[in-house]
Amino acid sequence: MFKKVTDVRELRLMANTVRQDLIRMLCEAKSGHAGGTLGLADVFTVLYFNALNHDPKNPSWEQRDRFILSNGHVAPVRYAVMAETGYFPKEELMTLRKLGTRLQGHPHAPALPGMETSSGSLGQGLSIAVGIAWAAKYDKKDFRTYCSVGDGEVQEGQIWEAAMSAAQYKLDNITCFLDRNYLQIDGNTEKVMALDPLKARWEAFGWHVIEADGHDVAAIVKAFDDAKKIKGKPTIVLFRTTMGKCVSFIEDCAAWHGRVPNKDEEAKALAELEAQRKGI
Repeated sequence: MFKKVTDVRELRLMANTVRQDLIRMLCEAKSGHAGGTLGLADVFTVLYFNALNHDPKNPSWEQRDRFILSNGHVAPVRYAVMAETGYFPKEELMTLRKLGTRLQGHPHAPALPGMETSSGSLGQGLSIAVGIAWAAKYDKKDFRTYCSVGDGEVQEGQIWEAAMSAAQYKLDNITCFLDRNYLQIDGNTEKVMALDPLKARWEAFGWHVIEADGHDVAAIVKAFDDAKKIKGKPTIVLFRTTMGKCVSFIEDCAAWHGRVPNKDEEAKALAELEAQRKGI
């Protein structure tokens, strides 16, 4: 099993490394989603380095926690943390979105060890995660199921059908977490299809709700730990994040949902991230 990292500074440094990986990957690919991937770097670093029970050397380990990436367009951040934890060589990150790669723009499960499902069509992942969690309860298995969703994604009706099912079957072995950056491809979520009061909505569907700063590593660790203690109902963590976090010209800008930096912007982004690293 992967040895958990508990030192907060070490986790912050790794999140910075992951962001630098992302900039290089996306610029090499000349295609992808920079905003959401950068915004989730802290959460995914804590997930893979601290929260998940998993074994990169034995990806099919029966007792592993399952992780379903529903918002599949942020796959690069998952690839980056998987490479950093040892699922595949880090050099392979530079093959993102290239012909024949295992690292497709949206996850392709059969191609890559440690990938539970393929994803791409938004709204489907939570249903899959609920099914896995229910099966684990039925089979009396101890592993936990995690699911990542985007805030624009929860405008999909299937999300709420899955939410009802999880509460109905008292699936306290599932943790869903939501990237609450208030931005989707068409702009602010509250203008496109308002979600607030989001906490109250999930509570009305029978979920325990935790709210946390998605860029505060210690708060992320605590949120995932606290979710494991809840009994009798499913838990969702609403992580407040900033799209494009730590790269000044990408931060909080919906236009960066589906674009990547050019060469000059790549150099600027990497310089910013390296400068931040010195202050961690």
